[in-house]
Amino acid sequence: MSTHSEFLWYIPNDVRPGHRGDSAVDNHNSLDTLTSHARALEEHGWKGALIGTGWGRPDTFTVAASLAARTTTFEPLIAIRPGYWRPANFASAAATLDHLTGGRVRINIVSGKDDLAAYGDSEGDQAHRYSRTREFMRLVRRLWTEENVTSAGEHFRVAESTVVPRIEVRGDRRHPKFYFGGASEAAERVAASEADVQLFWGEPLDGVRERIDRLKALSRELDRDLPPLEFGLRITTLVRDTTEQAWADAEAKVAEMAGSKGAGWHDHQRVLAVGQQRLLALYERGDVLDDNLYTAPGKFGGGGAGTTWLVGSAVDVARSLRKYQDLGITHFVLSDTPYLSEIRRQGDQLLPLLRG
Repeated sequence: MSTHSEFLWYIPNDVRPGHRGDSAVDNHNSLDTLTSHARALEEHGWKGALIGTGWGRPDTFTVAASLAARTTTFEPLIAIRPGYWRPANFASAAATLDHLTGGRVRINIVSGKDDLAAYGDSEGDQAHRYSRTREFMRLVRRLWTEENVTSAGEHFRVAESTVVPRIEVRGDRRHPKFYFGGASEAAERVAASEADVQLFWGEPLDGVRERIDRLKALSRELDRDLPPLEFGLRITTLVRDTTEQAWADAEAKVAEMAGSKGAGWHDHQRVLAVGQQRLLALYERGDVLDDNLYTAPGKFGGGGAGTTWLVGSAVDVARSLRKYQDLGITHFVLSDTPYLSEIRRQGDQLLPLLRG
């Protein structure tokens, strides 16, 4: 696999224990526990981790800043929502954290539904929501790369705005990368014009190939004026010492999900976005697609990256991830539970095969 590929993990950032089958330990979301995850990621070969967001969860930016302060190489992929932040406030906060961490900040822009009324946000229909997201991303990038920015858009206004400290250019990195998800037509138009990395959930290879081709064509149609869009995969990877043990454990997990009706797993099923609908429909094509893409979790409550799993030995899973890489995927956000022990297992068993 290309040495240019990057491998991140996932930190759930949830006040409730047992997220997606994680160990329900005391103080599961304390700073000490989360720091142990971030330091394990550093020690076992990972670049960093996506940190989840949503009203009713601890504030993602605060968690990311705290973990960055306790680590040296860990790069937080900080999930944020345009309606939760205003562009200049966010640009300043992110620039400050980027400065303090020596350029370790990454941003995941989330436009899915949330409990907007709880924090005083409002938005119109889908077109309005994605129009606002596009304007947010464009304005934040300007604030990071220009001085004395004046903008009077449909959703946001700033006048003579200069963010300090300035983002330091590091090689070809002009600013923190914007990761973005979404499978609707409106979401794909935002990605094609404004995102740095489009994240896909664990669809079969043919679906990912189709979406990459469509996004590349859309980038040309929209006269994208940024570097070429990059692509990433956010997926559960269930890795064990042998293929047989992996499938036995995967089937046992799904049986447990079925018995509990998906308790602790279905955090993406409150509102079924287009991408989630695509994932949930996959099990109608079979319990296993491609070589080892397990769709059965979607029957029993698996949501988001927990809907489909790549299952097998480290060799099996590495082989499957290489096939995604051959399609053009260069950013991988992996996870399995228990999160901490799997950081170590997959860092030691899986990552060396992907870098060889």
